[in-house]
Formats: sequence, structure tokens, C-alpha cells
Amino acid sequence: MAEQNDSKSKNGLVFNGLFDGELTAGFSSRSYGNMSLNYGGTEASLDNRKYFLKSLNVDYRSLVCAKQTHGVNIKRPGLLQKGNGALEYESALADTDAIITDQKNLPVAIFTADCLSIFLYDALTRSIGLIHAGWRGTQGNLVAKTIEAMRGEFNCRPENIHVFFGPVIRSCCYEVGKDFQDKFPKKLLRRGGKFFLDLAEINRQQLSLCGIKPGNITESSICTSCRNEEYFSFRKEGESCGRIMSVMMLK
Repeated sequence: MAEQNDSKSKNGLVFNGLFDGELTAGFSSRSYGNMSLNYGGTEASLDNRKYFLKSLNVDYRSLVCAKQTHGVNIKRPGLLQKGNGALEYESALADTDAIITDQKNLPVAIFTADCLSIFLYDALTRSIGLIHAGWRGTQGNLVAKTIEAMRGEFNCRPENIHVFFGPVIRSCCYEVGKDFQDKFPKKLLRRGGKFFLDLAEINRQQLSLCGIKPGNITESSICTSCRNEEYFSFRKEGESCGRIMSVMMLK
């Protein structure tokens, strides 16, 4: 992987230099406001998107967004879907938790507030994937399904795919019930009689099983709960919580 050349500012993290100069990618922080048109206070969300995406030289009106359902469905939008979900939630891609594309100048976005955003990039086939991985998507091995979709659609080879993990509630804060032992056998951490889930580590293991090189995986290491003053966290804020935007676009 190329040397990380991140531009850090109040927008969270812009990692244009993480992969190569042919990709725009980044995620927002709380200082840019709520990015969702469906959750939290949405009155200023369009303005928030416009302001954030301007910092990435992305037209907010071209955005392709997903109606996330914590499922394992993957969509491949084309230029005809440009703008779906950009200005209103209703036109977003239905029942979608991962988006893949090889179209230039087609920005794709997912929204999180404790769930893990996973960025995938294959420089050889010039294709990308963006995943919303909560515990249900992780249990359903969505990241492996997305890798397989990129292999089928774009002839990607897993060893050529580079991966970046965005902000996520990490194992220090993600306490779960005892019933999660059945959902994630032998994957839970136990401290003081309590159970904790490490979404990032489980997805890392799933990627490794897919053939992704360990050196091709980079993490932001941001815990949304620990750093709730900077990032939205559903665990900390409940139903009124806003959403982080993770966005990718091939130039």
C-alpha cells in the first residue's frame, strides 16, 4: 500500500493519498453536521452534504446513496443512478448495504453511527466498493460477498484490493448480550463478566479469508463512542443521532 498521505481537518479524514491520485475518498466528522436525510435532525443535512463534499471536490447532487437495512444486498449503480438519494431519501438505492462501481465521477456514499464503513479499491481494474457493516452485516459476511461481487463484475483479484476501515464503535465500548455468543461463536471478548464485540477485527479476519493481504488493510482506529464529541454514536445518543458520511469516487 502507498504511504498514507492524509489530509486531516474538521471534515474527519480525507485520504486521497492513501491509495493513489485516481480516487477521492473520505468520511465526515460531527463538525460538519448530520449527513442523513432520514435520521436525526435533517433540516440542514443537504447544506451539510454540500459543504462537506465541496471539500472533496465532489458535486453533492451527483451522490448515489443507499437505503441501508443491515442486510447483505449489494448494488452496482451506473450513470443512470447518478443522484439517487442525493437530494431526497426516497430515491436512494433500496435495500442496499454495499455499493460497487467502476464508473468514473460517480460518488457513492453510505452512512454510519457506530457501524463500520469499509472502503475497497482495486487500482488494476479501476473499481471500488463501499460497505456498511454493522453486526448483522458482519454476521452475514457482507465484506466477503462484496469482494466476490467485485471479482464477478470487474474481474478483481483479492490480492490486488486495498481496504480502509472508517470510524466504528470498537471493542472497548461495544458491549453486547450473552446471546451474541451464538451469533459470533468464539469471537467475543470477555471482560469483567461482560461481552464485547470487535467489528473491525472480525471483518479483518473475514477479509483475510477472502485472500486480502494483511498489509493492504488500513484502519482509522477511531472509536465513535470514545470520541463521541467528534463522531456520531448511536449507542451514546439514541434515536436522535445523526450520521457520518463515508464517500468514494473514481476520478
